[in-house]
Amino acid sequence: MIQFSRTMLHAGLIVFAVAIAAPAFAASSGGGGGGGGGGGGDPNAPVVCREGYAYSKEKKICVPKGELDDAMLFEQGNALALAGHYERALDVLGAVRNRRDANVLTMIGYSKRKMGALEEGIAIYHEALAIDPDNVNTREYLGEGYLTAGRIDLAEAELNAIGQICGHACIQYRTLEKAFAGAPGWN
Repeated sequence: MIQFSRTMLHAGLIVFAVAIAAPAFAASSGGGGGGGGGGGGDPNAPVVCREGYAYSKEKKICVPKGELDDAMLFEQGNALALAGHYERALDVLGAVRNRRDANVLTMIGYSKRKMGALEEGIAIYHEALAIDPDNVNTREYLGEGYLTAGRIDLAEAELNAIGQICGHACIQYRTLEKAFAGAPGWN
């Protein structure tokens, strides 16, 4: 029969505890930035870092936002906004250095609108369209904003503009068209 001393038993429990906890530490994004996965085990869910930090795909941790370039900041901010993490999206998108990027402005407007600042979101969409009038994502979200505001005429104009830019089969046209039809979950 094998006998264990208290020291051996204690060391074994520590190794066991670390082995069990290791996956949780790996998923937390660590790096002093805090945060964690998007939850629910979805591998495509964005990592949500604490304020002032953004996820680095390269390092696989949350890092200070200033360490990432604009493309990486936009990618994460966009993913956070689309996943419903609007405040975190605004935090990350606010770190983008190029203040005249239509896609960044679009996602800032999207986040603002989704947080209830409808007029502010619509104004930001107009800023984005002044830079890139053919941005169908901006036009789709602007159309949704107009629908929310009860401005069916303006939403219809955005639907027509999208149809002119990318046709009636593109996802932005179909999504806004579903919003017109009152499809569940469009908003």
